[in-house]
Amino acid sequence: MIKKILISSFLLLSLATFAQQGSASPYSFYGIGEVRFKGTVENRAMAGIGLEKDSIHINLENPASYAGLKLTTFTIGGTQSSNTLKNSTTSESANRTTIDYLAVGLPLGKFGLGFGLIPYSSVGYRISSTSSEIEGVNTEYSGSGGLNKAFVGLGYAVAKGLSIGADINYNFGRIEATSIAAINDVPYGTTELNRADLSGVNFNFGAMYEHKIGKKLNAYGSLYYSLENSLTSTNIRSVSTFFADSGIDTFDLQESSKKLSYPSKITMSAGVGEARRWLVGAKLAYQENPGEANEYNSAANVGYGRYATASVGGYYIPNYNSFTSYFKRIVYRGGIRFEKTGLVVNSESIDDKAITLGMGLPLPGTYSNLNLGLEIGQRGSTKGGLVQQDYINISVGFSFNDKWFQKRKFD
Repeated sequence: MIKKILISSFLLLSLATFAQQGSASPYSFYGIGEVRFKGTVENRAMAGIGLEKDSIHINLENPASYAGLKLTTFTIGGTQSSNTLKNSTTSESANRTTIDYLAVGLPLGKFGLGFGLIPYSSVGYRISSTSSEIEGVNTEYSGSGGLNKAFVGLGYAVAKGLSIGADINYNFGRIEATSIAAINDVPYGTTELNRADLSGVNFNFGAMYEHKIGKKLNAYGSLYYSLENSLTSTNIRSVSTFFADSGIDTFDLQESSKKLSYPSKITMSAGVGEARRWLVGAKLAYQENPGEANEYNSAANVGYGRYATASVGGYYIPNYNSFTSYFKRIVYRGGIRFEKTGLVVNSESIDDKAITLGMGLPLPGTYSNLNLGLEIGQRGSTKGGLVQQDYINISVGFSFNDKWFQKRKFD
């Protein structure tokens, strides 16, 4: 059964990854769009904390974790996002439903293999301005698309408590941006379409360590390093004039190609807990200013700085092997996150902060589970004439587990 689910889901996600518009944020205009969270619903519900080498859950944030898998694991997750966009005078609402990831993990002795697909960034905005004045200018800006990652990673258990890993990502996607301008009482207007086809490869390395510090307590550490990498952006720009009574006339078409270079990124996590009972941890991530990689979508009064994020989170299980109470086997998760996106508009830093909650619900009679997550956050502010984005994300993920590649004892 799991094999049929696996094949069907990969086909569906392959189509949906290209088609879905995963952002409703006006800040997705800049760079390659709004960067999505990479991990699973389980990690997201703990504000991004992923410290343990779980035997039945895939930790997409560090390939070293694959070495801890004991069962073949197939996972898929999605999010319903409700957004309120407001400035000092008006407010609008927007909703999005997205597929967040699809991945498979295979235990191979001391090795562990993981592979799958992740939408990495999303572009989705529509901004219009109208004028009632004679010869007033009416404009509309819209964008869609994003960047996706197909990845494969390998983890290896070097010694008791220590594992290392590496993964390779093939990045691909398309971003389209359209701007329309028309003047009142003038029977024609102009349309500019910019399309960027993106592709590239990047490598990441990770290590995870677990050490017993008491009869029940364990200390956990995780290190993840993304090498400097680049994307090739193949761009097509066309400018057209549209007439009220005679259609569209395209008079300018330009093609170009550009390399977008991104600096290395380091993520460090540490925590303490009791295995299969509770865990509390913290995560820090840092990346230098990508510079011109963001500026191919340049705009006035926009700058870029360093990216950084800090989060604290964890989980609690009352009694993971209780036979008398289902609720005691539920995993309760929570966390707090603060992120500096690196984007600066009108001299205001666009920061993102959120609180997260979640539950892991065991599916009866199996090692599989249903995971739910809630994220309540805010991106940007109304200072400097900007837009504040208040969002509520409800995430659902399934983790299906089974034993593959076993010899039959009986025919």
